[in-house]
Amino acid sequence: MNRLRDDEEAVVPQDDAAHVRDILDRLAARASCRDFDESLISPEILEDIVRDGVEAPSSCNQQNWHFVIVADPARKRRARDISGGNHHFAECSALIYLCFQKGWTHGNFSIVQSVAGACYHMMLSAHLRGFQCIWNAGIGDQVALREMIGLPETFDVIGALAIGRAKATAPKNKAPRRPIHEIFSWEKFERPSASCYPVKPAAAYPYWEIRNDANPYAEWNPAHWRWDQLADFRGYSVWAKSPLAGVYVSRRQGEATAVEMSLLPALPSGAKVVEVMGWGGTTTTALMGALGHDAQLTFVELSANNLSFMTERLRREGHDMSRLHGEVMVNGTLPQADGSVDLVVLPQVLEHMPAPEAFLDEVRRVLAPGGYVLASVRNMTSAYGAHWRAVEAVGAIPNQGPFTPIAAADLATWMHTRFTIEADLGIGADATGDAARLTGDACQTGRLYAMRGRRA
Repeated sequence: MNRLRDDEEAVVPQDDAAHVRDILDRLAARASCRDFDESLISPEILEDIVRDGVEAPSSCNQQNWHFVIVADPARKRRARDISGGNHHFAECSALIYLCFQKGWTHGNFSIVQSVAGACYHMMLSAHLRGFQCIWNAGIGDQVALREMIGLPETFDVIGALAIGRAKATAPKNKAPRRPIHEIFSWEKFERPSASCYPVKPAAAYPYWEIRNDANPYAEWNPAHWRWDQLADFRGYSVWAKSPLAGVYVSRRQGEATAVEMSLLPALPSGAKVVEVMGWGGTTTTALMGALGHDAQLTFVELSANNLSFMTERLRREGHDMSRLHGEVMVNGTLPQADGSVDLVVLPQVLEHMPAPEAFLDEVRRVLAPGGYVLASVRNMTSAYGAHWRAVEAVGAIPNQGPFTPIAAADLATWMHTRFTIEADLGIGADATGDAARLTGDACQTGRLYAMRGRRA
């Protein structure tokens, strides 16, 4: 499509342009919500929302979709359990499972695209009616879900739409969007050459043949990734992971982070703190709440795109930006000078690095004498470790990134050889992802393991 010349008229008459802009702005104000107040929406309104949804186009007008509304409280709790603990499944007014009938266009995603279009129509309908919602791909155990909703083998389900009314305490800010120049190009594709799926080309890619234990698109061992490949992946995952605190990050993750922050040391006035590869700004927010009012925090990422997003997010959340700034780390080298930092925080990031031990050496380089490091990892030897190894660490949940869970004992060894260890703790007593604080002999059994070390 050619761009309009200055003397060309737009399709919309000038008199109507403001009205159109108002409508588009109202639609753009839609934001996702994961904190619902458990109030109900009438069946009539829910049916109207679905009715609005199917005004969306479908491939060849097949309309090979079906939507299962789940509003019974007991069934919503069951849906929560099947999903692996999505609390909003039980708290929303209703879940709408997005199903489609398999057919001749199954292999080219057209049916999936059709259902996705209908889902977004429903989201806009809910938004304009004053409700909130969120689309969820993490619906959990497909076998158990099929049994719960009675789904025949000729149908698949690709997600669930949770609809309800937001709690008064739910985040009000909408996540910032990427700058427009970062997400499109004219005439041909223009992106950095590194790919987040860099290693294994697929001979064919029908999605129903993809299995989590043999993903043809990716080598998921971070030791086999280059830093530029990881940087490109982070350019995706930071956006996908946690655009707003309390929205896309689960309560249990927030609670676990709070326990981890309890290991923060007392710091001198004006302390210089570095956070490496934080969770899209979520751990940054937690750090800012835990640090002294005059600490200076630098968040280090692998791409300028990530920094632009995190800066905008933190600004919108009302942080003092005079105490915050971002810098880019290149090829595993921190941008800080030798001995210039009072504290380095590594919030579950060593698992993503090509050479975690070498990076701990890099952390030691930038720490001032007497400076601290706070490191946490997903514990391979915990009750949840088997799940990480079998599912998440092989790309079943792609935005987790290439990672290998680290045994608590290995982290302890690495830290002891480089730092004086002052404190450690385990977080989460079992595979459910709780945030119990574990000390003593139980310390290294936690779902997460955290340590504070000091440079001599």
